[in-house]
Amino acid sequence: MINDNKVIDTLEELEAFLLAVESGGFGLNNVAGVALATNNSDGRPFVAVLDDNHQLLLGRWVTQDVFDNGKELVRRGPNKIH
Repeated sequence: MINDNKVIDTLEELEAFLLAVESGGFGLNNVAGVALATNNSDGRPFVAVLDDNHQLLLGRWVTQDVFDNGKELVRRGPNKIH
């Protein structure tokens, strides 16, 4: 669920969020994917962490710029640091 007013406003912040999800940093169970979406009631964009039933586990608001330019980052995943 989206339970705070934090907004991801750069692609770097989006990548850090994705890395945190991938590494288990939020303590979520049953994560199956991540997607960019818009809120049905007001059209506000957010990044959604979904389970295998496509239910929202965690969401974070994003700016329109991150929504428009972060689709490929979400699709291919964050760059891993080796």
